[in-house]
Amino acid sequence: MQLIDIGANLTHDSFDRDRAAVLARAQEAGVAQLIVTGASREHSPQALELAQAHPGVLFATAGVHPHHASEYTDECDAEMRALHAHPQVVAVGECGLDYFRDFSPRPSQRTAFERQLQIAVDFSTNGVGKPLFLHQRDAHADFMAMMKNFDGRIGPAVVHCFTGTREELFDYLDNDWHIGITGWLCDERRGAHLRELVKSIPANRLMIETDAPYLLPRTLKPLPKDRRNEPAFLAHIVEELARDRGESLQQAADASTNAARAFFRLPDAVAGSMLTG
Repeated sequence: MQLIDIGANLTHDSFDRDRAAVLARAQEAGVAQLIVTGASREHSPQALELAQAHPGVLFATAGVHPHHASEYTDECDAEMRALHAHPQVVAVGECGLDYFRDFSPRPSQRTAFERQLQIAVDFSTNGVGKPLFLHQRDAHADFMAMMKNFDGRIGPAVVHCFTGTREELFDYLDNDWHIGITGWLCDERRGAHLRELVKSIPANRLMIETDAPYLLPRTLKPLPKDRRNEPAFLAHIVEELARDRGESLQQAADASTNAARAFFRLPDAVAGSMLTG
């Protein structure tokens, strides 16, 4: 069984003490490749550095999360564009809108999102826009309107860490976008509705992610004492997903891996590479 974690925040300082061990545990758990999330001016270059240190196994995104939208200046845009010139950077983002916390003013969020959508257009390959790694929380109407403004120009898009409603899900599916499912699925307090919704996602548009170190699956036993999520726990998420979808573990794993490899245009996995560096 090979798994691909499409979103892990491996540049987070909670991994500084044991990042190599975290990667080794991920490999032992079947995680063959991993996308390191870049979500700010500070962490996007670090995500690229990690990917370059583990060629063929780790890849990166580069973007500015809506929480950090206030930092999206002309200089920041130039920095993001420079990062996207590297082949290891396989998607634009994490970018989007977050009206739940409003850590950046909403006009700043919309400006930063629009500029990153333009990056995806400008870095097209063979006329297809660069993949988008998207965030949306409590901003669905504005999110959809902004995406519609780029209709026909952007390429593949994944709504990362989907936690929304049935209506939101079908809006995304109607636009042929992909869906990222995390350990939120395992949260009986907030994610119970996802257990039914995941049955409606076509297998070729469903991908899995940990969003580590966040969103530790609550059904994982035993829970780590530090409550830190890590990529090795992706195996637990896919087990829960398979059960909810009425599939075998192998079916769910193969489908999500094939979808991720096609979406991010990844090469075949390189055995053993995560154990070094």
